[in-house]
Amino acid sequence: MADARDGLALGRWRLVLGRLAEKRLSAGGGHGHGHDSYERMDRVLDYLYGREHGRRGLRTADGSGEGGRRPSAFTIPDWIRQVRELFPADTCEVITRHALDRYGMSELVTDKETLEKLEPSHELLKTLLTFKGLMQGDVLEVARKIVRTVVEQLRRKLESEVRPVLWGRVDRSRRTRFRTARNLDLRRTVRANLAHWDKERRKLLARSLHFSSRVQRHLPWHVIMAVDCSGSMIDSVIHSAVMAGIFRGLPAVTVSLLAFDTAVVDLSEAVEDPVELLMSVQLGGGTDIGGAVATCASLVQNPTRTVVVVVTDFGEGGPIAPLLAGVRRLRSEGVRVLGLAALDSQAQPSYDRRVAEACADAGAEIAAMTPRHLAEWLARVMA
Repeated sequence: MADARDGLALGRWRLVLGRLAEKRLSAGGGHGHGHDSYERMDRVLDYLYGREHGRRGLRTADGSGEGGRRPSAFTIPDWIRQVRELFPADTCEVITRHALDRYGMSELVTDKETLEKLEPSHELLKTLLTFKGLMQGDVLEVARKIVRTVVEQLRRKLESEVRPVLWGRVDRSRRTRFRTARNLDLRRTVRANLAHWDKERRKLLARSLHFSSRVQRHLPWHVIMAVDCSGSMIDSVIHSAVMAGIFRGLPAVTVSLLAFDTAVVDLSEAVEDPVELLMSVQLGGGTDIGGAVATCASLVQNPTRTVVVVVTDFGEGGPIAPLLAGVRRLRSEGVRVLGLAALDSQAQPSYDRRVAEACADAGAEIAAMTPRHLAEWLARVMA
């Protein structure tokens, strides 16, 4: 039993230390990893992380740059399949991300069979949006299906969180015949049915339900979102696209969506379909926030009923004077300006603090928000 445990322990160390440690582990009695699954894990990991030896100019146990015991060649789909078989889901995600980001294995998103084997996830969504320029034909269609699956999951989640916040405040002084769960006046319903308490079953029998009206917005609001499409903002780009679609569905709210780097593209017509919107956005490039703010200003028709939300890391690529002048102009006309350093589930931004503080001094409100916090902010502004 002790020998078996030692073999398993050496197998684990072999996975941690990699191919370069094989000679020493073998000398210590660890040749063969004590378990067939370790052999398979070793080969799968070496297929990816063995590339690090060449990057660093290291030599392996046989003195060569390529190594004496090379794993047999994998096809990319077979490698993906074995990664999924041998490792838990969170480890698979890490390995796949390293393959793309660290070792440039773009085959992972340019091979149809490979894509079909990948589990839809938020990380995979970000990867596909980053590499979509490399895709074409059947591969692009598979990618689009994956994007739609993940975006729809995110939309349902965010809509359940933010739609009640933005639909209008409950007005408990007024009743309504519009019987929906979100309008249910639970407190009044309980009070009205206390006489129907069933002692044996310990349940309240609701013979009558009461619903509250909601404050309706009769005057329209215009929400203009300008989203920085530099590579570091990909999470915020995804959440902005989904949130813009949710805002579009609100009563008395018009939505404009601009994507920008050094140029500005009006994507307002695509807001109702976040998938097509995201597939049309080109990530990367420089940043001209001042130009985006100027374009936002050109869309304003009723300043006091307009909100401009600029989603950016504030990494202005040129002089900040035009940006600050644009913010001051909007504020002087009565437009509410919100600068978001991050819009995602974590709201942990990385941004240029100097530029952000200058925008705050010019009159903008600066924050990093989750989608729900953005909805709450808009609800206060539009109350």
